[in-house]
Amino acid sequence: MFHYVIVGAGSAGCVLANRLSENPDNQVCLLEAGGSDKHPAVYIPLGIAALMQMKRFNWMFNTARQATQNNREIYCPRGKTLGGSSSINAMLYIRGQAQDYDHWQDLGNQGWAFKDVLPYFKRSQHQERGADEFHGVGGPLNVCDLEVKNPLTTSFVKAGLQVGHKYTADFNGKTQEGIGYYQGTRRKGQRCSAAAAYLHPVINRSNLKVITNAMVQRIVMKNGVAVAVEYYQGNTLHRVDATREVILSAGSFQSPQLLMLSGIGAEQELKKHNIDPVHILPGVGQNLQEHIDVLVVSKEKTNQSISLRPKGLLKGIGELLRYLFTRQGMFASTLVESGGFIKSSDKVNTPDLQLQFSPIAMDDHGRRVSLMFNYGFSIHVCLLRPQSRGSISLRSKDPNDAPLIDLNMLATENDLACMVAGVRKVREIINAPEFQDIVTDEILPGSDVTSDEQIEEYLREKANHVYHPVGTCKMGNDDMAVVDDELRVHGVKNLRVVDASIMPTLISGNTNAPTIMIAEKAADLILKNASLKTSTVPF
Repeated sequence: MFHYVIVGAGSAGCVLANRLSENPDNQVCLLEAGGSDKHPAVYIPLGIAALMQMKRFNWMFNTARQATQNNREIYCPRGKTLGGSSSINAMLYIRGQAQDYDHWQDLGNQGWAFKDVLPYFKRSQHQERGADEFHGVGGPLNVCDLEVKNPLTTSFVKAGLQVGHKYTADFNGKTQEGIGYYQGTRRKGQRCSAAAAYLHPVINRSNLKVITNAMVQRIVMKNGVAVAVEYYQGNTLHRVDATREVILSAGSFQSPQLLMLSGIGAEQELKKHNIDPVHILPGVGQNLQEHIDVLVVSKEKTNQSISLRPKGLLKGIGELLRYLFTRQGMFASTLVESGGFIKSSDKVNTPDLQLQFSPIAMDDHGRRVSLMFNYGFSIHVCLLRPQSRGSISLRSKDPNDAPLIDLNMLATENDLACMVAGVRKVREIINAPEFQDIVTDEILPGSDVTSDEQIEEYLREKANHVYHPVGTCKMGNDDMAVVDDELRVHGVKNLRVVDASIMPTLISGNTNAPTIMIAEKAADLILKNASLKTSTVPF
């Protein structure tokens, strides 16, 4: 029996396990469906290329066929190991814009304005550049510059400046807008995931129990109170009881799935799968938002990019040896080294597009290996605040079935128009003087794709996302809200959701750092609540 049972050892769950177990009087249990994260593919930054297709660490979900995208299934990798998706992501450290969080407060979520969340960003962080108004030092999550950059990475930044974008040294400072180099969550050339930062340093605490390979079946409810969690480990069903709180940190796909499997959700959805309703919450699984993304891919003739050609493979052997001895070079790269935040038009007040440059020709989440036999580079153009909304529902009442994911991207004319503008702006950068003696041909979408209509069709055929699903257990006080501004599930006692699913709207950037911030703030809320109560269960 424990005070707190946390479901999911991802970006949020690792933070909660650390903070809640700091007090030795708190008994904490952390459940994770995956296994250990101790593997070279996880900790070597370039290993991300392999992690996209490793079932050991990746749920490898697919959406339902998408009516808005030529009836395609969209691949949705999610982390399945200690650290969750922070163990398989590109390690970019981005917070979004201050206006994103001020908007959350404007929606009625008190305590979530930027001035309120900034201290939690700073508390979580060890910024290698040093502390200032926006950055902290001494926190668990190491944030650093890339020591060695591919020459094409620098060319992208120069080209962006040549076409009129400004240079930005810190995307997490006072102003996000501009072109520059990304900082990442790495430490001494290795991935600094939430597990590396928060969990492994404290995993031997006597009051913290971490259970891996634990496939959660449901939350056990008694008279409207969450009292336990049932999970399978192998073929054996276990139950772990929580005397204070059950905390769902399973992510934007699986937190709503577990709520529905436990009888909490829309009545029609529950009855459809013969699940007895415990508490009706129509917003569970709704409001799904994701950053729409598409690639512009070009060939280059300097042969400085990463390639599977013989010369590139030979270079890779040398780079591997370099990494093993120095923890620097190509294998210490996240593949996304530079980029920026720009506006799709003068009509928007703050950047609504994010660019990410990778010195490798790629497509379909890196799964189209044939493209990597070219010397080339790829530029992601990503819509930061899409209007399109999707949903999560159940395939069946079997917890082992993947959730039914409907991203519903490109469902509005505005989203489509912004993405078309984004492709055009990326092409402006590629056509800058800096790239004139570097670029040869455009592979995707191809030089024959020029009109708005042709680019729109390319988007429907090729657009994907950048692994930032949010919103399916949104925070708020309207009829479709799932949690309140202290992340407590409406109408249910002793149950919270703490992960990216609580975001009412997408933030303008990568979601890993904001998810860690959410968990830091949630830990304070949980501990504050505990101080008002006295447990009747002795330990």
